[in-house]
Amino acid sequence: MPQFMNIGEAAEAAGVSAKMVRHYEQIGLMPEAARTDAGYRQYSDRDVSVLRFIRQSRRLGFSMEQIAELIGLWSNTHRASRKVKSIAQQHVDQLEEKMREMAEMKAALERLVAHCHGDDDPHCAIIEELAVHSPAAPEPRAVEARKLRKSSGKKAETIASRRAVSTTSHVDLMAWTHSAHRHAGH
Repeated sequence: MPQFMNIGEAAEAAGVSAKMVRHYEQIGLMPEAARTDAGYRQYSDRDVSVLRFIRQSRRLGFSMEQIAELIGLWSNTHRASRKVKSIAQQHVDQLEEKMREMAEMKAALERLVAHCHGDDDPHCAIIEELAVHSPAAPEPRAVEARKLRKSSGKKAETIASRRAVSTTSHVDLMAWTHSAHRHAGH
């Protein structure tokens, strides 16, 4: 007669959380557990093996779709090992691409960090580089004029046009950023 475990025992035996066990059942990565008459989940040694398989696959970074495919192959005694190898090789290729991307990001950030003085001066190479690849901020006068136009019409536009603002201040940029995010949400 097989020995059954509750969800906590099965999770502990497999090295995962009970929450993850429920999640794996919910997304169909493993079948829903048998239930007692009182509705409690019951897990077999086979279920714990599947949970360990999933945990190890996740540790290696396989996606849920890949894990589902690997579980199907694991369960199929007539599988061709070339299919398993193909899935693993695709994952290796994906990891290598991510590693290249991460190395490029790291190098770019290291270059930026090296060029930033990191002092009390507002000039910052990091901010400048980020701004180069961002949409242009409107001129401070345009931001001010729009705000005033909304509040009091043409008179405000006249007042704003008389103000001479030569550089973008932190407040102007923050107002523009806030406005951009507010409009993006609509």
